[in-house]
Amino acid sequence: MTVTFDDIRAAAALLDGAVLRTPTVPSPACSEATGADVILKLENFQHTGSFKPRGALVKLARLDEAARRAGVVAASAGNHAQGVAYHAQHLGIPATIVMPRATPFTKVARTEALGARVVMAGDDLTGAQARARELADADGLEYVHPYDDPDIIAGQGTVALEMLADHPDLEVLVVPVGGGGLIAGMATAARAVRPDIQVIGVQADLYPSMREAVAGREATCGGETVAEGIAVAIPGTLTRPTVAEHVSEVVTVDEETLERAIHLYLERQHIVVEGAGAASLAALLAAPDRYAGRRVGLVVSGGNMDARLLSSILMRGLVRAGRLARLRVEISDVPGALGKVAGTIGEAGGNIVEVIHQRWFYDIPVKRAEVDVVVETLDPGHVEHLIARLIAAGFPTRRLRETAAGAQA
Repeated sequence: MTVTFDDIRAAAALLDGAVLRTPTVPSPACSEATGADVILKLENFQHTGSFKPRGALVKLARLDEAARRAGVVAASAGNHAQGVAYHAQHLGIPATIVMPRATPFTKVARTEALGARVVMAGDDLTGAQARARELADADGLEYVHPYDDPDIIAGQGTVALEMLADHPDLEVLVVPVGGGGLIAGMATAARAVRPDIQVIGVQADLYPSMREAVAGREATCGGETVAEGIAVAIPGTLTRPTVAEHVSEVVTVDEETLERAIHLYLERQHIVVEGAGAASLAALLAAPDRYAGRRVGLVVSGGNMDARLLSSILMRGLVRAGRLARLRVEISDVPGALGKVAGTIGEAGGNIVEVIHQRWFYDIPVKRAEVDVVVETLDPGHVEHLIARLIAAGFPTRRLRETAAGAQA
């Protein structure tokens, strides 16, 4: 079944007042970083932290009375689970969510807090989906697909209606792509409102399933990505032809660029964005010349980021920016030498974060030692200044970094 513009307008009427009409705001920080005139659609401000409640509500609200009494089942490790659980609770519909066994406890707890029964099954989302369909057949439950459903697609398409109502002069929409529900709905709506608008999809390099599908090629997908929300190995059968017809191109971005986008959003835009939600900005960071000078709308599709992972991304971002450096300093193994190193770094304006003092496992004379010092700095130039000061003080010093081959040098 093809989703039409009328379907999306009907979905918008149904959602009016029932989901947050999220802000569509200019981003000077992202504009400065990319050279484009960037407008952000902040779907991470939704109650459950992502765009998913839009499609979920359209689907659940249209169930007949018998289906509502029987209940629904969905498979998800995160945003779809919470979107279904949230609206099922408000509509009085029993909801079962099947989550992969490796799902973090925090996501399980959030879903249960929204009133859903959680079943842990499968090593991954594919296994969870198989179990969800078994429960649907055995218990007469309505299966709520995360993207391959006309109601879901229509609900997600309302994001584009709001963006173009707020900023009708947008030239490009850049949208994260997993199974394709969001971009299929948005592209249908956007091209109906503005036939000349360009719609670009973004996937992680490790999961280029939609890009390959629309090109008629078999995709090789797999691996650990920070954008797990769009780590979909098999795109939707309903969404695929819509993407092929209305989307100008689906591009991919690497993990480092996704991390840079998350870091930029937090440090300069002051918002928390998950990996999938940062994919649209990552596309601009990866190819700024393509978007320079153009008015570009980015969908910030979600903000449900694990706190530990976010902490690691922030620290790695400081390293990439030259604001955190690890120096290896050679010293005499005598009293006071380490203090002199610390004093030299402090006098040069560096802040020592961590010290690892090692005598035994380095290939140096027995009366010498090497110290690894993690130092907070202003920028790469400041790092070089610290190294020069240490060498001038009689302490041979080099910066440790990752080489292209992945080994420390």
